[in-house]
Amino acid sequence: MISIHPDQNRLPKVIFGTSALGNLYAALDYADKLAIVAECIRHSPKPVVFDSAGKYGAGLALEALGASLKDLGVSSEDVIISNKLGWMRTELLGSEPTFEPGVWKDLEYDAVQNISYDGIVACFEQGNDLLGEYSPQMVSVHDPDEYLLAANSSEDEAKRYQDILDAYRALSDLKDMGKVKAVGVGAKDWHVIERISRDVKLDWVMIANSMTLHSHPEDLLSFMRQLEEQGVMIINSAVFNAGFLIGSDYYNYRLTDRDKDAELYKWRDSFFAVCEKYKVKPAEACVRFGLSAPGVSSIALNTSSAKRVKQNVEMANVDIPLAFWKELQEKGLIQTILA
Repeated sequence: MISIHPDQNRLPKVIFGTSALGNLYAALDYADKLAIVAECIRHSPKPVVFDSAGKYGAGLALEALGASLKDLGVSSEDVIISNKLGWMRTELLGSEPTFEPGVWKDLEYDAVQNISYDGIVACFEQGNDLLGEYSPQMVSVHDPDEYLLAANSSEDEAKRYQDILDAYRALSDLKDMGKVKAVGVGAKDWHVIERISRDVKLDWVMIANSMTLHSHPEDLLSFMRQLEEQGVMIINSAVFNAGFLIGSDYYNYRLTDRDKDAELYKWRDSFFAVCEKYKVKPAEACVRFGLSAPGVSSIALNTSSAKRVKQNVEMANVDIPLAFWKELQEKGLIQTILA
């Protein structure tokens, strides 16, 4: 199991997403990527944790992360890399990649999904090549919920789930061989995490978009308590519901409309008003709430600006008065006080 201290099965409170290193939404110069990684190293306790994936920029994020760590002279003992596996870099035949058109900018490669026993091993090996002198200690299957959702029949869904189980058998073998230290799962649909956890022995889970200040259903909290009792480490990700909770017009990556999504905006307007009353930044409230959920060890935060890294780290330790949480609950903005 990954740990900071021998008697602690925990990671730093903030771990760093790397999709910006893969040119998500905007193409960054290498100097900018190097500066982001440098700030992560500077402001995080050791070991510094980076969450990456072969899908991010068709491997560009892994490549940029490995190069940056090397150029900064970072010891492999001072960094933990989580690599979400399931996508392979391939030749780019058109003007842009086929896997997520319009999302990744100025890529030189495409990527294809490869979820099976042999496929995950191939993804792992390619990822190591892209990282160069570094290798991941934490591995998982990337977005198994989306893989299942793409099924066109119940038979196809069953086959796809078997592909996922075969992929986890490969990850278990990699762990048994000492090539990785921890096997986990990350998904936007927490029900898929729950399903996989019944069939696979997991060391960690990453819950995305599900456990937020706006959305924290009791059945999810109950599942998280079960994971905590089992000693499974929980990383909470996308605690801003893809930015909507801090001002974006995207909620869980869907463009919203003030008329069609009136209730969402009404909730946010009320939330912002309470934040203003107590002089609490919305992002700070989201991070503190997300960290306070049962069993959560860390929050995964991503940025495309080196200047924001220090602020992201500091948000995890901001002291927010109990009265703030009580007013949110009294106004029906949260169901329960976790912080």
